[in-house]
Amino acid sequence: MRSASLAAAPPKDRPAAALAAARSGTVELDEVRAAAAGCRACDLWARATQTVFGKGPVPTRLMLVGEQPGDHEDVEGEPFVGPAGGVLARGLEEAGIDRERAFVTNVVKHFKWRPNPGGRRRLHEKPNKVEVGACLPWVEAELELVRPEALVLLGATALSALGPAFSVMRDRGKPLDLEYAPLVLTTVHPSSILRAGAGRHAAYRAFVRDLRVVARWLDRAGASPA
Repeated sequence: MRSASLAAAPPKDRPAAALAAARSGTVELDEVRAAAAGCRACDLWARATQTVFGKGPVPTRLMLVGEQPGDHEDVEGEPFVGPAGGVLARGLEEAGIDRERAFVTNVVKHFKWRPNPGGRRRLHEKPNKVEVGACLPWVEAELELVRPEALVLLGATALSALGPAFSVMRDRGKPLDLEYAPLVLTTVHPSSILRAGAGRHAAYRAFVRDLRVVARWLDRAGASPA
């Protein structure tokens, strides 16, 4: 499908059309991003401020995939710019990885939320299987265009979408037998570290250890990612 027909595709059909165009090499990331802005493949768009697409260089060696945008991301229109994004940025830096050279995105592109009684901040709600399935072609299209050497799946939603046979806590920090990249690895979502309470420091150190596995692999595979 040519990019012109992608932009003209019915809003509910755009994820599949974008993936087909990415696989055929007839579209660029900015065109896919523009098409995603009008996606209506599930109902999450109706309460979200905007579509939050992936961001980073294309192609690039490292891609990280989380669950969905949060309150900050929904307002700003970029992935991982809120508190969890701060944890991710710090973890990547400690692991020796330059975040600016990584592509970061989410499986679900719209913020699913519920009101916070007595407060103004909207509270995250986990997307369901229908919502994840409707949005999955967008991240698959990103994978086709980014062509990462290493892919990190952050948390259970990203892992269940792209590697349902695996478990985050059982399989974290080790290579997974998945076809999306030469190295596919899972670790916790950085938001879980923020919720870890007294165990936050230990959870963060384990997170950095997982990211260092990726950094060492990239270093061995070619030029340093830092």
